[in-house]
Amino acid sequence: MRSHQDERREVLIAMPWHRSDIGRLVRLALLALLLPSPFAAAQNGPNSPPGSGLSSGYRFSETDGQQLFANVCQACHMPDGRGATGAASYPSLVGDKNLEAGGYPVSIVVRGQRAMPAFGVMMSDDQIAAVVNYLRTHFGNDYRDEVTAPDVKAARPENNR
Repeated sequence: MRSHQDERREVLIAMPWHRSDIGRLVRLALLALLLPSPFAAAQNGPNSPPGSGLSSGYRFSETDGQQLFANVCQACHMPDGRGATGAASYPSLVGDKNLEAGGYPVSIVVRGQRAMPAFGVMMSDDQIAAVVNYLRTHFGNDYRDEVTAPDVKAARPENNR
């Protein structure tokens, strides 16, 4: 008659992974997450333009509208602002009549919409105003009335309760 320990030992032998192996894999995965990414290093290489590196942490470090667009927006809206279609549909910002009233793009950047995440938690009022003003004066848009940080603050959900 086999004992409970014998049965357990047989099951452990039949398993492809032992607890110690899983522990090693978990430690290896955590170590890999802590190591600097070669992609991030390449992004911040010696030939990169100033201010073109990736932001670190949960908030964006860029303060200029052009830098914010380059490092945050152009991944979906493309460098020329023409948007893209693929896994999702990213609208063109070229000659965009929706940018005429400054409150509309502010609301979209703060709160997000459809495939676009809400950047309000990752950007300050000044940053959102800077990137919205950049969009409204580039890519064939010529809306010169500036959006201000107080305009952005007023558009935040916590200020509209």
